[in-house]
Amino acid sequence: MSASNDSGRTLPRVLVIAGSDSSGGAGLEADQKVIAAHGCYAMTATTALTAQNTQGVYGIHEVPVDFLRKQIDAVVGDVGVDVVKTGMLASAGTIEAVAQALQDHKLKTLVIDPVMIATTGVELLPHSASRALCEKLLPIATILTPNVPEANKLLLETGHDQRPVQSVADLEDIAIKVQKLGSKWVLVKGGHSPFRRDGTEAKTEDEMEIVVNVLVGPASGETKRDTEGEMVRIEMPYQRSRNTHGTGCSLASAIASNLAKGMDMVPAVKAGIRYVDAAIRTAPGLGQGNGPLNHFHSVKALPFSSGHFLDYLLERPDVAPVWDRYIHHPFVMAMGDGTLPRESFKGYLMQDYVYLIHYARANALASYKAKNIEDVAGSAAIVANCFREMNLHVQYCAGFGISKEQMEKTEEHQACTAYTRYVLDIGQSEDWFALQMALAPCLLGYGAIAKHLHASPNSKANETDNLYWTWITNYVADDYTTAVKAGRELLERHAVLQSSGRIEELVRVFVHATKVSDNYLLLQTTGRNMEHRRRAELTKWFDLAI
Repeated sequence: MSASNDSGRTLPRVLVIAGSDSSGGAGLEADQKVIAAHGCYAMTATTALTAQNTQGVYGIHEVPVDFLRKQIDAVVGDVGVDVVKTGMLASAGTIEAVAQALQDHKLKTLVIDPVMIATTGVELLPHSASRALCEKLLPIATILTPNVPEANKLLLETGHDQRPVQSVADLEDIAIKVQKLGSKWVLVKGGHSPFRRDGTEAKTEDEMEIVVNVLVGPASGETKRDTEGEMVRIEMPYQRSRNTHGTGCSLASAIASNLAKGMDMVPAVKAGIRYVDAAIRTAPGLGQGNGPLNHFHSVKALPFSSGHFLDYLLERPDVAPVWDRYIHHPFVMAMGDGTLPRESFKGYLMQDYVYLIHYARANALASYKAKNIEDVAGSAAIVANCFREMNLHVQYCAGFGISKEQMEKTEEHQACTAYTRYVLDIGQSEDWFALQMALAPCLLGYGAIAKHLHASPNSKANETDNLYWTWITNYVADDYTTAVKAGRELLERHAVLQSSGRIEELVRVFVHATKVSDNYLLLQTTGRNMEHRRRAELTKWFDLAI
């Protein structure tokens, strides 16, 4: 059975016993890419080293059989194996050692890619090894995946006549005969013998329109021939491409991965063929000969590592300057050193009281849009925090001689309207996570600002010299830092579920929300009692912000 990781998910394990390709397009290197692309865990036992590239094989160095066995024993005994896939086995001695290891470890699912002839035409399996393959491994194989030349060579080794392929019926006949050599299933790949669309032989390249792959297996009760068992034709469009290096390795590893994930044979093979088809179609075009495939064509890579979305976000060149201006805003810096005019702070408190009403509305909307009870509860908790923070505003304003009734009658500033309505509009027009991104500058920003001011040597860290110090300490208190931590974890948890394209859209939401929040702070500080120097500094700041 598959291994379980710390999150409880199973991770299918595939052991590849094959040769290494120094160019990375075939062999173990290709196998590991394919297995990783299928969400499985790849392990290797190296049978041979090769010096090769897209143009040819220039040397083969076999790994000693006893060392090969040590590799197999090491990974099976520790990590465990769900499926074994073999590729280049190089010699009869290697094949015998592999067969014995599979038997000793009772490994039941075996995918054999009979690597006998390279794409460039070089023979990779000598006659004696071909005989050992037929005698030792085919009888225990779950599926064998030869191309037409390899299938004919296997038939020749076992006393059968080679058969030219002039029709789909010829492919079927070859597949049936090869299956009788012992493998439970056989997939004969038709890439070397493309057909016209009507299934007749293509005699020129212009006539090559389709490739037919024939899968033969035991009788299943679904698609039967009288005595041969199940037969499935898998037809694909013919691709005119030089980028076919490692197609056999890649297909066998794709099938092995699919089997390791619990798929039945027919869908596993169909999915593998489609995977290779797309890998050829999107090949990068490397090398001067038969180029490698694009093994990661369907893997959507994110531009950040799991758990580090916010680090990536705030360090982006299109975000960092905006964020830096926001958390080092003259308004908050003046709070830190105690030079913010009292009237500016009073105006801020009254506007922020209005702002918190809309911020609570936005979080109530987030609670409504959430898809699980944890996120519903999280947003509801923020609404409750907004209510407590509004009461804190009332207490501060009372110290300035401002009543709650006066605060409730305060006209909403246009900067507050612009900021809060943008957030609410995102909540109405976009999904739940976009709303969280629009809300994030406030939650994260206040925490970052307070942390900076609390630690800054320029701050006046006492109530006697700084009227605003108690206010600052509210945002480094345990309850707020806990809320910020929870908010960060929420954003990290959901960011990894997005596509790279969606991440770009969410970054734009965050940037715009930060800018309008920045302008909101700016316009709170331009009252008639601002000293001339501070007013000039803020005006310059406003010009930079827009």
